[in-house]
Amino acid sequence: MIFNTPLFFMFFCVFFLFYGFFFLRQKPRVYLILVGSLVFYGAWNYRFIPLLVASGVADYFIAQAIAATPNRRIKQLWVTLSLVVNLGLLGLFKYADFVLLSVADFLQLFGYQASLPVLSWVLPVGISFYTFQSLSYTIDVYRGDMAPRKGLVEFVAALSFFPQLVAGPILRARQILPQMHSIALPSWESAKHGFLLITVGLIKKTSADLMAIPAQRAFDAEGAVSTLELWTGVLAFAGQIYGDFSGYTDMAIGIALLLGFQIPLNFRVPYFALSPVDFWRRWHISLSSWLRDYLYVSLGGNRHGNRTRNIFITLLLGGLWHGAAWTFVAWGAFHGAIITATHCLSGLAISEALNRSKSVFIRLLKWGVTFYLVLIGWVFFRAADMSTAVSMLADMHFPVADVASAPAATTVFWMVAVSILLIHLMDLYVLRDAKKLENLPCLFWPLMVLGQALCLFIGEPSNEFIYFQF
Repeated sequence: MIFNTPLFFMFFCVFFLFYGFFFLRQKPRVYLILVGSLVFYGAWNYRFIPLLVASGVADYFIAQAIAATPNRRIKQLWVTLSLVVNLGLLGLFKYADFVLLSVADFLQLFGYQASLPVLSWVLPVGISFYTFQSLSYTIDVYRGDMAPRKGLVEFVAALSFFPQLVAGPILRARQILPQMHSIALPSWESAKHGFLLITVGLIKKTSADLMAIPAQRAFDAEGAVSTLELWTGVLAFAGQIYGDFSGYTDMAIGIALLLGFQIPLNFRVPYFALSPVDFWRRWHISLSSWLRDYLYVSLGGNRHGNRTRNIFITLLLGGLWHGAAWTFVAWGAFHGAIITATHCLSGLAISEALNRSKSVFIRLLKWGVTFYLVLIGWVFFRAADMSTAVSMLADMHFPVADVASAPAATTVFWMVAVSILLIHLMDLYVLRDAKKLENLPCLFWPLMVLGQALCLFIGEPSNEFIYFQF
């Protein structure tokens, strides 16, 4: 069930009717959220509903057991069990075939023709998101950062909360469980902001689907593609993945606001970043902060002179989180390398001088270098395999003279660039000045209706969101 489809609109209308007019007490609303979320999730594949529920039930009781024992050794055993259950299920469904095929390819290098069986299991949608969300709960209880919550239904309802279930943001238990325990009535102000975010998300998704066309031209072409069209395709994919993913999370946050829930932002205009470190503070914030707090810190963080190693491990696993392919590992390694380089250069006198500088030219230079590096990373992320990625990067930097661009290639390039800029400017407006528009009802509501109508008219509702596959 996709947000920008008539099916979801009908589902949400029915859900909101019961939620707002019939289930007015706390406990019935929690049950309604749980049932509605499972119906929403089951619309993709109802056979995976028990997997989602089982993950929640297991971690709920494991957290209770962790809190019930004073013995640190036993606590460690319980949290290890949570890690084994959650990461084991994720590994079986998402990475088992990747590991088996990689082992077979490795043995083939030495002349062994290994025929290893593969599972070919269907990947449950959203498993990477709800696995990390559930894990954060048991780890937080183990660390003493929060007390275990009473109420199994509340916990499973929070874990399966449908607005953010299948593509995030990844909510921490301490962010969502208190709200599920005491559901607040949505205010008129939050409802208006929710409508604004839903409309902005729809516009982003529609723009992303349009930018998918030049991206496919560059990444999926069977023949040679000109250098200009390659750069256009990479730029288009950068816009596509941002518009698609941030559009989903905007709609998720907006839908949650209509139900009285507050979900934190997941993006802060990432392509305006002035360094690779700054980019990861702005991009997929819920994942980057999760990796920092639960992986990087657990590895030792900046202590004992192991920062470089810990950054690489964190970013490698962050890349692998996105998918079972070496291209994602390369993407993570690339970001690990440029973040490490940023830290190493930051201690130099020239870097300190540049960071203190208020010059517009210096800021543009830092932005240009950062955005270039991010685009290079997206080549690995989007390419079908490593050889395609390397070939594309070579053709992007060393043009092939006998490959001509399509007649409108320059126009398409600038259209893509302007589209990405407009999406970011729209984000800046929502972050800073949304209240001004929301306080003008004679302008606000016509713009919301017009924006949503245009998206539904020119958009492609059948296009799934990119992060559904992760």
